[in-house]
Amino acid sequence: MSVKKRPASVATVIGDVVASRSARDRPSLHGRLEELLAEANERFRPEGALRVTVGDEYQGSFDRVGVALQAALWLQARLAPEVDIRHGLGWGPVQVLGEQPRIEDGPGWWSAREAIDAIKAEAKGAGSRLVRTAYRTGQADGPDPAALNAALLCRDQLVGSLSDRSARLLSGLLDGRTQAELAEQEGVSPSAVSQRVRSDGLAVVVAATRLLEDVR
Repeated sequence: MSVKKRPASVATVIGDVVASRSARDRPSLHGRLEELLAEANERFRPEGALRVTVGDEYQGSFDRVGVALQAALWLQARLAPEVDIRHGLGWGPVQVLGEQPRIEDGPGWWSAREAIDAIKAEAKGAGSRLVRTAYRTGQADGPDPAALNAALLCRDQLVGSLSDRSARLLSGLLDGRTQAELAEQEGVSPSAVSQRVRSDGLAVVVAATRLLEDVR
């Protein structure tokens, strides 16, 4: 008698656009989102491609939570400041229920949904209005939610407090661009960029993201 293999756990991601209904040009927003998701798929090579599922919501899956976190921040920085997005991340097994359209289910997706619902609830509080990323899991083999969410709270606070220019600089740094290149882009001196990178904690965000990338 054959034994049915248990589905492997993956890092699941559900993202959506904050206050998308107020967007003046929803078709343009949708097009830009799909373009960036395609770019993220090329850059981060997810297990399950990032794709728009309905309206302004999208999802995808990764082999490690750390890579999912990196992709989430990259998307957040690339869309800022014009478009604000949030991400719920989960960890657990998933199964494919159907193709064309692809339909998936399982604890991994339930955890991601719980995470993004928690963000929406927490954003109503003054002290947590900048929260944009959360992680949940019901699996014992996943990363520790308490430790990971503590790091994400700090990251979201820093990123959510950035000026428009600093948000653009962060996006460039995450893309691997040098401070000299970013200075030319912004039409300012390299020393001005360097000062902003230090004072706004951009270097800290980039360093923390690299450390989080190693999380299973």
